[in-house]
Amino acid sequence: MSAKKKALISVSDKSNLEDLLEVLESAGYSFVSTGGTAKFITEAGYKVKEVSSLTNFPEMLGGRVKTLHPKVLGGILARRDQASDLKELDEHHIDTIDLVVVNLYPFQNVIKKDNLVFMEAIENIDIGGPTLLRSAAKNYKSITVLSKPNQYQEFIEILIKYGDDSGEMQALRERFSIAVFKECSDYDKTIAGFLDTKLHTTPIGANYQLNDIEEVEQNEKLPESFSLNLDLKESLRYGENPHQQAGLYLNKSETVSGLANYKQLHGKELSFNNLLDLDSAWGIVSEYEPEIPCVAIVKHNNPCGVAIAPSPGQAFIDALSCDTVSAFGGIVASNTPIDLAAANEMSQMFLELIVAPGFTKEALDILRAKKNLRLIEMSLDKPKSSFDIKKVLGAYLVQEENNFLLNSEDIKVVTEKEVLETQWVDLLLAWKVVKHCKSNAIVAVKDGRTLGIGCGQTNRVKAVEDALRNFDLDTRGAVLASDAFFPFADNIMLAGQNYISAIIQPGGSIKDQEVIDACNVAGIAMVFTKARHFRH
Repeated sequence: MSAKKKALISVSDKSNLEDLLEVLESAGYSFVSTGGTAKFITEAGYKVKEVSSLTNFPEMLGGRVKTLHPKVLGGILARRDQASDLKELDEHHIDTIDLVVVNLYPFQNVIKKDNLVFMEAIENIDIGGPTLLRSAAKNYKSITVLSKPNQYQEFIEILIKYGDDSGEMQALRERFSIAVFKECSDYDKTIAGFLDTKLHTTPIGANYQLNDIEEVEQNEKLPESFSLNLDLKESLRYGENPHQQAGLYLNKSETVSGLANYKQLHGKELSFNNLLDLDSAWGIVSEYEPEIPCVAIVKHNNPCGVAIAPSPGQAFIDALSCDTVSAFGGIVASNTPIDLAAANEMSQMFLELIVAPGFTKEALDILRAKKNLRLIEMSLDKPKSSFDIKKVLGAYLVQEENNFLLNSEDIKVVTEKEVLETQWVDLLLAWKVVKHCKSNAIVAVKDGRTLGIGCGQTNRVKAVEDALRNFDLDTRGAVLASDAFFPFADNIMLAGQNYISAIIQPGGSIKDQEVIDACNVAGIAMVFTKARHFRH
C-alpha cells in the first residue's frame, strides 16, 4: 500500500474546490478522480489519477459505471484497525483511500426545471455517489467524508490547526458521517416522491369529479409507507404562542410553489399564525381563476368575509361588509394584483398582511406607508402535493387533499322550486367558501359576497344562527351553503324566517325528505351535491 494519503474527489458542484485542493496538496494528499472533476483538478494545476487507471477498467454505459469497483470500495471500507482487512488489501494491491469528497447528482434541482424531460431526471439519479458516501461514512473511524462544499472550510481549519489524527478531526468525521446518512436518506426520498408522482397512473389527490368518486374509492390506496422529506426554509419568531419554537419547512419531493416561493415586499417578518391564516385565505381565492377577482379576509384560520367582483377594490369592500369587526387585524388575499383603488381601500384599516399575485407601483407606495403591514407576492401556481397531513398524539393522519370539483351537471335540485339562473353564482360562491370553514359551517351569500359565516360550531343550528344573526342588509334572495347535510328541518325554518331563497348542501340524511318538505313549505330551492366538505 502507498504511504501517501489519497483523496477520492468526484463532485458536481465545484464551489470552493480549489481552496480544498491547495490545502490537501500541502498536507501530502494525492488525488484520484473521475470525468469532469479530474479535468477541473488538472486545469487547476494539480496532478490527478483517473479512477479508471486505478481500477484498470474503463468507465461504462455512458458514465453509469465508473467507481463501483473493489479497488475503490475496498480502499474506502477497509478497517485500519483490522489486520485481516489490511492484509487483504495487500494481497489484491489495493491502496487505502483516506478522504472522500463527493457530491450527489443535483436531482432535486433537475426536477424543478421547466419542460423537464423525464429521462433527464432518471439519468440524474446518482448511484455511485451514495455508495461512495455511505461507504466512507460507515468507516468514519478512519475516513473523512465531505459531501457538501460548505463543509470544506471547517475541515481545512481543523486539518491545518490539529492534523488528520487529532481528536478534533475524529469528532468532525463522526458529525459528517451522520450528515451523509441524512443526506442520502433525503436524496432517496426525493427520488421516490418524484417517481411516485410520475409513474403512478392515477395519483392520489387528483381533481376527481362527482362521477369518479365510486371508482376512486374502489381502486386507490394510500402508500404503504409515507416519509416527510423536509428542509428548513426559515426560522420563525415563535409558534402559535411565544413559548413555542417554530420554522417553515419545504418538502424536497415537491415542486416549488405556494408558500415555498412567496416573496415578501414589505413589513415585519411572517409569524407562524400569519402563515396559517395566509394559507387559508389563499386557498379560498384560489378557487377562482384570475378572470374573476376574488378577495378573502381571514381571521384565526376562518374566513370572516369573501366576495367576487369586477375589481379587487370592489371585492375587498364587499368582503369587508360581511363582518367589519372581525376583519380588524385580519389577513387579506386577492387572486388578482392589487391596484391603486384596492390599496386605497385596504389602507383605511389595520390589517396584518395582504397577499396577492402582484402589486402595482402605485399600490405599493400607498401600502408601504404602513410600517408593519406585511405585503406578500405569491404565484397562483398550485402545489402538486397529493396529501393533507395532520399530527395527532404520537402519530400522523394522512389523507388526500380536498380537491373535489363540483360539476353543475351532476348536482340535483330536489325541491319543487327551481334554482334561478341568477342564483347559481351565489350558490357556487357559498359552496366554495364553506369548504374552507371549520365544521360545522354555514355560509350565507348574496350578490357575490358573503353576508354571514357561521363556523366551528358543535351543532348545525348554532352555525345557522351565527351565519344569519348579523344580517343588517336586505336578505331577500340570499342563498345558504352547508358543509354537511341538515339532520333536521329546524335549520330550514330558521333559514325561511331570514328570507333565504336557495340552499346548497350535500344531502344524505335519513331525514332528507323532511328537510325537502320544509323547503317546499318555505318556498326555498334546495340543491344536493352528494359531497361533504368537513374541515376539522
